[in-house]
Amino acid sequence: MTDPTLRVRDLDESELLARIFPLLPSGEGVDVGPGDDAAVVRAPDGRFVVTTDVLVEDRHFRRRWSGGYDVGARAAVQNLADVAAMGARPTSLVVSLVAPGDLEVEWVTSFARGLAGSAGPAAVVGGDLSSGETVMVSVTVHGDLEGREPVLRSGARPGDVVAYAGSLGTSAAGLALLDAGVAQGSDGAPGAAGALAPFVSAYLRPGSPLAAGPAAARAGATAMLDVSDGLLRDAGRVARASGVVLDLAVGALRADVTALMPAAVELAVADASPTGLDGAALTEAWVLAGGEDHGLLATFPAQVAARGLPAPFRPVGDVVACEGREPGVLVDGVARTADVGWDHFRR
Repeated sequence: MTDPTLRVRDLDESELLARIFPLLPSGEGVDVGPGDDAAVVRAPDGRFVVTTDVLVEDRHFRRRWSGGYDVGARAAVQNLADVAAMGARPTSLVVSLVAPGDLEVEWVTSFARGLAGSAGPAAVVGGDLSSGETVMVSVTVHGDLEGREPVLRSGARPGDVVAYAGSLGTSAAGLALLDAGVAQGSDGAPGAAGALAPFVSAYLRPGSPLAAGPAAARAGATAMLDVSDGLLRDAGRVARASGVVLDLAVGALRADVTALMPAAVELAVADASPTGLDGAALTEAWVLAGGEDHGLLATFPAQVAARGLPAPFRPVGDVVACEGREPGVLVDGVARTADVGWDHFRR
């Protein structure tokens, strides 16, 4: 356990890195890891998938809720999910951290543990440290297609089955509980017990069915993406890229809606329901527009679905032709706006 009074400003860069490096995971395919000017990572396929994302304090996380471990886990998962959504296997991460001088060193080492805890078989191969006024994290992830073609957003075709792997609405429910003060996060561990714990944990430390991405590619998925900004918004992205309409079935989402009721009830008891929605409307809104669950939305040819979708995908709708309509999203045949969910420049 690091001395809780020790701050980043009490160490120089080399001393701080010496505390971080032993905590980072190594992996296969890395010829040169942290410690040189750059890493050397093998790409047996001859190609590599790459994605990057930034987390900014008080925009993507709040330190009064999220400990270092939480932020490290979140930073890893949201990038790993993007690689998996291309049908690739994540292989390596490059991580940069901006830290204020008064940030606890324990927070930084917990952040490294959170990265390691969510990276799976992928290695953290390097990055950068800088001082700044607020905590900011940048993660770049590389992935291996293993000889397969990437699964793009643009491949959905009429007649395909829409499928989803992962949870829906749990992260949004957790954020609502935290925002209302019904549950409290804490450094290094979610701050809710009992029925509320899964929601708070899903927000603070989201998970993703990463292995389902390559499995979907092997099974013949025609389109796929990571649902990070809400089901309707991300389904709309597939629809526009593919020039089709995705018709989602409420019945296929009913179990997701029902599973969120304990969180909605808790908010109602505390008179803290966001926007005043009742339980049924609130839970449906979380499922359709909540975001940050990092599940995978994919489309599969009907014959693939008939043989059985790869676990843990489940059917949630169908792809239909536009037939004079603009590409977009329906819910039980009724047009729904995809302009909901998370937008970095509207919140």
